[in-house]
Amino acid sequence: MKKKSLIIATIIVIIDQVLKIVIDNILSINESIQVIPDIFYITKVYNTGAAWSMFEGSGVLLIIIAIVAFFLLLKYQNVFVEKKRNTLAFALIYGGLVGNLIDRVIYGYVIDYLHIYIFGLSFPVFNLADMAIVIGFLLVIIAIIKGEEHDSK
Repeated sequence: MKKKSLIIATIIVIIDQVLKIVIDNILSINESIQVIPDIFYITKVYNTGAAWSMFEGSGVLLIIIAIVAFFLLLKYQNVFVEKKRNTLAFALIYGGLVGNLIDRVIYGYVIDYLHIYIFGLSFPVFNLADMAIVIGFLLVIIAIIKGEEHDSK
């Protein structure tokens, strides 16, 4: 299961990095492209923090946390039943972690670009890697609820 997760994760990292490079090259900082009026925009921002800019300016700490989380998750994946959903769950998390980790190491910030407005409220700008992490963790939670963890040896 781990090998498949890492292959899928690599694909996610490649797509994430290509999108970030394209966005970084076509937009200026804080510039937006309207995709769906009043709902969805591509807006380039640089995020030196974590989700919703928490821990702003804590780059080294966030790099360490991402690396530790990656290796803990590799070990934790072993306690899950081998299922396609669980393989995908961990692949999404690994891909998202590594995608944002690459940005932090190379640039000192993460390139975010997906900007959603719902009911007139502006949500924090995020990226594909962030989506992968959130969806991956939701799938892990579903697996836990369904009892797909077994005792690690």
